[in-house]
Amino acid sequence: MEIKVLGPGCAKCKEAEKVVLEAVTESGVDATVEKVADFQQIASFGVFSTPAVVINGEVKVVGKVPSKTDVLSWLK
Repeated sequence: MEIKVLGPGCAKCKEAEKVVLEAVTESGVDATVEKVADFQQIASFGVFSTPAVVINGEVKVVGKVPSKTDVLSWLK
């Protein structure tokens, strides 16, 4: 599973990355988590508001920090 946390490094982006990493650890899913800060890469997903989370190429949330419960449900 490939997970990307999109955002330039603001506080909300860091929080989103932390939540995703905690959920991956808790779920035991084999996943790669990548932080993407490049605006061209972020825009290539059609995302213009951060933070955003992309799982296996599918944008799951844009413009807010997801809850750990949401992330865990996406990992199933």
